[in-house]
Amino acid sequence: MLVNHGFHATLTARPGKGDELVAFLLDAPSLPNPDCVVFLVSRSAGDPDTVFVTEGWTSRDAHGEFFATERAKALVERLQPLLAGESEYVDAVPVGGKAAF
Repeated sequence: MLVNHGFHATLTARPGKGDELVAFLLDAPSLPNPDCVVFLVSRSAGDPDTVFVTEGWTSRDAHGEFFATERAKALVERLQPLLAGESEYVDAVPVGGKAAF
């Protein structure tokens, strides 16, 4: 599958909640979704409460359809108490690269 839509998010956890935020994200329901081709969770080397998420989807529509589901809405609602302030999201159009774990 090709990635035709993606985004990068910078999330700031409440103080001391970085580990909990990472664990929560790595258990996200988008991971088994076949339209979610890339789901990468990283954290800042200098601040354990700053977490980065990179997602790649087969299409903008597939991404939107997933986040319109009750399961995804519940995920976002459960995510909010872990976050401090606003998160930053940047849309991206992937052009290539590599990921292996």
